[in-house]
Amino acid sequence: MRNSLTIGTRGSQLALWQSQFVKNQLERHFSDIEVHLKVIKTTGDTIQNRSLVGLGKGVFTKEIENALLTGDIDLAVHSLKDLPTELPAGLCIAAIPVREDPRDVLITSIGLPLENLPEEAKIGTTSPRRKAQLLYIRPDVKVVDVRGNVDTRLRKLHETDLDGIILAAAGIKRLLNPEIITQFFDTEDMVPAVGQGALAIEVREGDDRTEKLIAPLNDHRAAAEITAERAVLESLGGGCQVPIGAYAEYISDELSLVGAVCHPEGSLRITERATGAPDTAKHLGGVVAEKLKNSGATELLKAQESDK
Repeated sequence: MRNSLTIGTRGSQLALWQSQFVKNQLERHFSDIEVHLKVIKTTGDTIQNRSLVGLGKGVFTKEIENALLTGDIDLAVHSLKDLPTELPAGLCIAAIPVREDPRDVLITSIGLPLENLPEEAKIGTTSPRRKAQLLYIRPDVKVVDVRGNVDTRLRKLHETDLDGIILAAAGIKRLLNPEIITQFFDTEDMVPAVGQGALAIEVREGDDRTEKLIAPLNDHRAAAEITAERAVLESLGGGCQVPIGAYAEYISDELSLVGAVCHPEGSLRITERATGAPDTAKHLGGVVAEKLKNSGATELLKAQESDK
Protein backbone atom coordinates (compact mmCIF):
# COMPACT_ATOMS: atom_id res chain seq x y z
CA MET A 1 0.00 0.00 0.00
CA ARG A 2 1.35 3.42 -0.98
CA ASN A 3 2.26 5.60 1.96
CA SER A 4 1.56 8.90 0.21
CA LEU A 5 -1.30 10.98 -1.15
CA THR A 6 -1.32 13.69 -3.80
CA ILE A 7 -3.78 16.57 -3.52
CA GLY A 8 -4.83 18.44 -6.65
CA THR A 9 -5.34 22.16 -6.14
CA ARG A 10 -5.61 25.47 -7.93
CA GLY A 11 -2.57 27.71 -7.61
CA SER A 12 -4.16 30.76 -6.00
CA GLN A 13 -3.02 31.82 -2.56
CA LEU A 14 -6.38 30.87 -1.07
CA ALA A 15 -6.56 27.50 -2.84
CA LEU A 16 -3.06 26.65 -1.63
CA TRP A 17 -3.99 27.65 1.93
CA GLN A 18 -7.03 25.37 1.75
CA SER A 19 -5.07 22.41 0.40
CA GLN A 20 -2.29 22.96 2.93
CA PHE A 21 -4.96 22.93 5.65
CA VAL A 22 -6.19 19.53 4.46
CA LYS A 23 -2.59 18.29 4.16
CA ASN A 24 -1.88 19.36 7.76
CA GLN A 25 -5.04 17.67 9.02
CA LEU A 26 -4.20 14.42 7.27
CA GLU A 27 -0.64 14.42 8.61
CA ARG A 28 -1.94 15.14 12.10
CA HIS A 29 -4.28 12.14 11.97
CA PHE A 30 -1.78 9.82 10.20
CA SER A 31 1.82 10.51 11.19
CA ASP A 32 3.23 7.90 8.78
CA ILE A 33 1.73 9.36 5.59
CA GLU A 34 3.30 11.81 3.15
CA VAL A 35 0.98 14.31 1.48
CA HIS A 36 1.98 16.25 -1.63
CA LEU A 37 0.31 19.14 -3.43
CA LYS A 38 -0.01 19.30 -7.21
CA VAL A 39 -1.02 22.65 -8.71
CA ILE A 40 -3.39 22.44 -11.67
CA LYS A 41 -4.45 25.47 -13.71
CA THR A 42 -8.17 25.63 -14.45
CA THR A 43 -10.15 27.45 -17.12
CA GLY A 44 -11.20 30.05 -14.57
CA ASP A 45 -7.55 30.71 -13.69
CA THR A 46 -6.57 31.11 -17.34
CA ILE A 47 -9.27 33.65 -18.19
CA GLN A 48 -8.46 36.77 -16.20
CA ASN A 49 -9.61 39.67 -18.35
CA ARG A 50 -13.31 38.95 -18.87
CA SER A 51 -16.38 37.69 -17.09
CA LEU A 52 -16.86 33.95 -16.56
CA VAL A 53 -20.62 34.25 -17.06
CA GLY A 54 -21.69 32.08 -19.97
CA LEU A 55 -18.75 29.66 -19.77
CA GLY A 56 -20.82 26.98 -18.05
CA LYS A 57 -20.27 25.11 -14.81
CA GLY A 58 -17.02 23.81 -13.41
CA VAL A 59 -14.68 26.54 -14.67
CA PHE A 60 -12.61 26.23 -11.47
CA THR A 61 -12.86 22.45 -11.10
CA LYS A 62 -12.97 20.59 -14.43
CA GLU A 63 -9.23 20.21 -15.02
CA ILE A 64 -8.66 19.10 -11.43
CA GLU A 65 -11.43 16.54 -11.71
CA ASN A 66 -9.93 15.22 -14.95
CA ALA A 67 -6.62 14.69 -13.12
CA LEU A 68 -8.50 12.85 -10.38
CA LEU A 69 -10.26 10.59 -12.87
CA THR A 70 -6.98 9.69 -14.62
CA GLY A 71 -5.23 8.93 -11.33
CA ASP A 72 -2.73 11.80 -11.53
CA ILE A 73 -3.93 12.88 -8.08
CA ASP A 74 -5.60 11.01 -5.22
CA LEU A 75 -7.95 13.72 -4.02
CA ALA A 76 -9.00 17.25 -4.87
CA VAL A 77 -9.65 20.15 -2.52
CA HIS A 78 -12.18 22.70 -3.77
CA SER A 79 -13.92 25.77 -2.46
CA LEU A 80 -17.30 24.10 -2.22
CA LYS A 81 -19.13 27.02 -3.80
CA ASP A 82 -17.12 26.40 -7.00
CA LEU A 83 -18.21 22.76 -7.24
CA PRO A 84 -21.23 22.02 -9.47
CA THR A 85 -24.02 19.99 -7.88
CA GLU A 86 -23.63 17.30 -10.56
CA LEU A 87 -20.22 15.65 -10.28
CA PRO A 88 -18.54 13.71 -13.10
CA ALA A 89 -19.31 9.99 -13.14
CA GLY A 90 -16.87 8.15 -10.90
CA LEU A 91 -16.26 11.00 -8.43
CA CYS A 92 -17.79 11.83 -5.07
CA ILE A 93 -17.40 14.22 -2.14
CA ALA A 94 -15.70 12.22 0.61
CA ALA A 95 -15.57 14.88 3.31
CA ILE A 96 -16.55 18.44 4.18
CA PRO A 97 -14.32 19.87 6.94
CA VAL A 98 -15.43 22.38 9.59
CA ARG A 99 -16.90 25.41 7.86
CA GLU A 100 -15.44 28.90 8.09
CA ASP A 101 -17.59 32.04 8.30
CA PRO A 102 -20.14 31.84 5.41
CA ARG A 103 -20.95 35.54 5.23
CA ASP A 104 -20.14 38.11 2.58
CA VAL A 105 -18.25 41.20 3.67
CA LEU A 106 -17.75 44.74 2.45
CA ILE A 107 -14.37 46.45 2.51
CA THR A 108 -14.47 50.16 1.73
CA SER A 109 -11.69 52.59 0.96
CA ILE A 110 -12.74 55.05 3.66
CA GLY A 111 -14.11 52.63 6.24
CA LEU A 112 -17.80 53.48 5.83
CA PRO A 113 -20.51 50.77 5.83
CA LEU A 114 -22.81 50.42 2.84
CA GLU A 115 -25.61 52.55 4.26
CA ASN A 116 -23.25 55.52 4.71
CA LEU A 117 -21.53 55.40 1.32
CA PRO A 118 -22.35 58.29 -1.03
CA GLU A 119 -24.99 57.99 -3.74
CA GLU A 120 -23.79 56.06 -6.82
CA ALA A 121 -20.81 54.66 -4.93
CA LYS A 122 -18.76 52.19 -7.00
CA ILE A 123 -18.65 48.66 -5.57
CA GLY A 124 -16.53 45.89 -7.09
CA THR A 125 -17.70 42.29 -7.50
CA THR A 126 -18.01 39.78 -10.35
CA SER A 127 -20.57 37.59 -8.55
CA PRO A 128 -24.08 37.83 -10.06
CA ARG A 129 -25.50 36.83 -6.67
CA ARG A 130 -23.65 39.59 -4.81
CA LYS A 131 -24.45 42.16 -7.49
CA ALA A 132 -28.17 41.35 -7.46
CA GLN A 133 -28.52 41.46 -3.68
CA LEU A 134 -26.36 44.58 -3.40
CA LEU A 135 -28.62 46.39 -5.88
CA TYR A 136 -31.66 45.09 -4.02
CA ILE A 137 -30.33 46.81 -0.88
CA ARG A 138 -28.90 49.92 -2.58
CA PRO A 139 -30.32 50.38 -6.12
CA ASP A 140 -28.28 53.54 -6.64
CA VAL A 141 -24.80 52.03 -6.38
CA LYS A 142 -22.68 51.30 -9.45
CA VAL A 143 -21.42 47.71 -9.63
CA VAL A 144 -18.02 47.26 -11.27
CA ASP A 145 -16.58 43.91 -12.42
CA VAL A 146 -13.47 43.11 -10.40
CA ARG A 147 -11.78 39.73 -10.85
CA GLY A 148 -8.64 38.24 -9.38
CA ASN A 149 -7.47 36.80 -6.09
CA VAL A 150 -8.02 38.51 -2.75
CA ASP A 151 -4.81 40.56 -2.94
CA THR A 152 -5.57 41.69 -6.49
CA ARG A 153 -9.04 42.88 -5.56
CA LEU A 154 -7.76 44.73 -2.51
CA ARG A 155 -5.09 46.41 -4.62
CA LYS A 156 -7.72 47.51 -7.16
CA LEU A 157 -9.77 48.96 -4.31
CA HIS A 158 -6.91 51.20 -3.27
CA GLU A 159 -5.47 51.97 -6.73
CA THR A 160 -8.71 52.79 -8.59
CA ASP A 161 -11.79 54.90 -7.94
CA LEU A 162 -13.69 52.04 -6.31
CA ASP A 163 -15.46 52.89 -3.07
CA GLY A 164 -15.64 49.28 -1.93
CA ILE A 165 -15.44 45.60 -2.80
CA ILE A 166 -17.45 42.58 -1.66
CA LEU A 167 -15.62 39.38 -0.76
CA ALA A 168 -16.22 36.19 1.20
CA ALA A 169 -15.45 36.48 4.90
CA ALA A 170 -13.80 33.05 4.81
CA GLY A 171 -11.07 34.11 2.39
CA ILE A 172 -10.20 37.19 4.44
CA LYS A 173 -10.10 35.23 7.69
CA ARG A 174 -7.93 32.50 6.17
CA LEU A 175 -5.41 34.80 4.53
CA LEU A 176 -5.49 38.25 6.10
CA ASN A 177 -6.33 40.26 9.20
CA PRO A 178 -10.15 40.37 9.52
CA GLU A 179 -9.81 43.89 10.94
CA ILE A 180 -9.68 45.17 7.35
CA ILE A 181 -13.36 44.22 7.00
CA THR A 182 -15.66 47.23 7.12
CA GLN A 183 -18.97 45.39 7.34
CA PHE A 184 -20.27 41.83 7.65
CA PHE A 185 -23.52 41.30 5.74
CA ASP A 186 -26.18 39.48 7.70
CA THR A 187 -27.11 36.22 5.97
CA GLU A 188 -30.70 37.47 5.73
CA ASP A 189 -29.65 40.65 3.91
CA MET A 190 -27.23 38.95 1.54
CA VAL A 191 -27.91 35.23 1.37
CA PRO A 192 -24.53 33.49 0.85
CA ALA A 193 -23.55 31.31 -2.07
CA VAL A 194 -24.25 27.61 -1.68
CA GLY A 195 -21.35 26.14 0.27
CA GLN A 196 -19.64 29.47 0.92
CA GLY A 197 -16.96 29.13 3.59
CA ALA A 198 -16.79 25.34 3.21
CA LEU A 199 -14.31 23.02 1.53
CA ALA A 200 -15.07 19.88 -0.46
CA ILE A 201 -12.66 16.95 -0.57
CA GLU A 202 -13.38 15.00 -3.74
CA VAL A 203 -12.14 11.47 -4.48
CA ARG A 204 -12.71 8.63 -6.91
CA GLU A 205 -15.64 6.37 -6.12
CA GLY A 206 -14.38 2.99 -4.94
CA ASP A 207 -11.06 4.35 -3.67
CA ASP A 208 -11.65 2.92 -0.21
CA ARG A 209 -8.16 3.67 1.06
CA THR A 210 -8.38 7.39 0.35
CA GLU A 211 -11.95 7.60 1.66
CA LYS A 212 -10.90 6.02 4.96
CA LEU A 213 -8.01 8.46 5.30
CA ILE A 214 -10.26 11.42 4.57
CA ALA A 215 -13.12 10.30 6.87
CA PRO A 216 -11.75 11.92 10.10
CA LEU A 217 -11.81 15.33 8.39
CA ASN A 218 -15.57 15.28 7.80
CA ASP A 219 -17.68 17.58 9.98
CA HIS A 220 -21.24 16.28 10.23
CA ARG A 221 -22.77 19.67 10.97
CA ALA A 222 -21.15 21.28 7.94
CA ALA A 223 -22.06 18.28 5.78
CA ALA A 224 -25.74 18.58 6.72
CA GLU A 225 -25.75 22.32 6.01
CA ILE A 226 -24.13 21.85 2.62
CA THR A 227 -26.43 18.97 1.70
CA ALA A 228 -29.46 21.19 2.26
CA GLU A 229 -27.98 24.13 0.37
CA ARG A 230 -26.87 22.06 -2.61
CA ALA A 231 -30.30 20.44 -2.80
CA VAL A 232 -31.80 23.91 -3.33
CA LEU A 233 -29.34 24.67 -6.12
CA GLU A 234 -29.75 21.27 -7.76
CA SER A 235 -33.53 21.52 -7.76
CA LEU A 236 -33.43 25.02 -9.26
CA GLY A 237 -30.85 23.99 -11.86
CA GLY A 238 -28.59 26.94 -11.19
CA GLY A 239 -24.89 27.50 -10.65
CA CYS A 240 -22.49 30.11 -9.32
CA GLN A 241 -23.19 32.29 -12.39
CA VAL A 242 -26.90 32.67 -11.54
CA PRO A 243 -28.16 34.93 -8.70
CA ILE A 244 -29.11 32.10 -6.33
CA GLY A 245 -28.21 31.93 -2.66
CA ALA A 246 -28.88 29.36 0.05
CA TYR A 247 -27.73 29.12 3.62
CA ALA A 248 -28.41 26.51 6.29
CA GLU A 249 -27.41 26.66 9.94
CA TYR A 250 -28.03 24.72 13.11
CA ILE A 251 -30.45 26.43 15.49
CA SER A 252 -31.46 24.48 18.63
CA ASP A 253 -30.49 21.14 17.05
CA GLU A 254 -32.60 21.84 13.98
CA LEU A 255 -31.48 22.88 10.52
CA SER A 256 -32.78 26.28 9.42
CA LEU A 257 -32.53 26.93 5.68
CA VAL A 258 -33.10 30.08 3.64
CA GLY A 259 -32.98 30.23 -0.15
CA ALA A 260 -33.01 33.26 -2.45
CA VAL A 261 -33.39 33.86 -6.19
CA CYS A 262 -32.80 37.36 -7.52
CA HIS A 263 -33.34 39.42 -10.62
CA PRO A 264 -29.80 40.15 -11.90
CA GLU A 265 -30.35 43.92 -11.57
CA GLY A 266 -31.76 43.65 -8.05
CA SER A 267 -35.32 44.70 -8.87
CA LEU A 268 -36.72 41.55 -7.26
CA ARG A 269 -35.54 39.08 -4.65
CA ILE A 270 -37.57 35.98 -3.74
CA THR A 271 -36.73 34.30 -0.42
CA GLU A 272 -38.19 31.22 1.22
CA ARG A 273 -37.41 29.33 4.42
CA ALA A 274 -37.90 25.97 6.08
CA THR A 275 -36.73 24.24 9.25
CA GLY A 276 -36.30 20.53 9.87
CA ALA A 277 -34.21 17.73 11.32
CA PRO A 278 -30.57 17.61 10.14
CA ASP A 279 -31.01 14.05 8.84
CA THR A 280 -33.63 15.36 6.41
CA ALA A 281 -31.27 17.97 4.95
CA LYS A 282 -31.73 17.00 1.30
CA HIS A 283 -35.51 16.91 1.65
CA LEU A 284 -35.39 20.28 3.38
CA GLY A 285 -33.51 21.74 0.41
CA GLY A 286 -36.18 20.38 -1.91
CA VAL A 287 -38.91 21.97 0.19
CA VAL A 288 -37.29 25.41 -0.01
CA ALA A 289 -36.68 25.02 -3.75
CA GLU A 290 -40.36 24.16 -4.32
CA LYS A 291 -41.42 27.17 -2.27
CA LEU A 292 -39.15 29.37 -4.39
CA LYS A 293 -40.59 27.95 -7.60
CA ASN A 294 -44.13 28.52 -6.38
CA SER A 295 -43.22 32.13 -5.55
CA GLY A 296 -42.00 32.86 -9.09
CA ALA A 297 -38.38 31.74 -9.10
CA THR A 298 -38.82 29.45 -12.12
CA GLU A 299 -40.03 32.31 -14.33
CA LEU A 300 -37.27 34.56 -13.02
CA LEU A 301 -34.56 32.01 -13.85
CA LYS A 302 -36.05 31.28 -17.28
CA ALA A 303 -36.04 34.99 -18.09
CA GLN A 304 -32.37 35.18 -17.18
CA GLU A 305 -31.52 32.19 -19.35
CA SER A 306 -33.30 33.73 -22.35
CA ASP A 307 -31.29 36.93 -21.91
CA LYS A 308 -27.95 35.12 -22.27
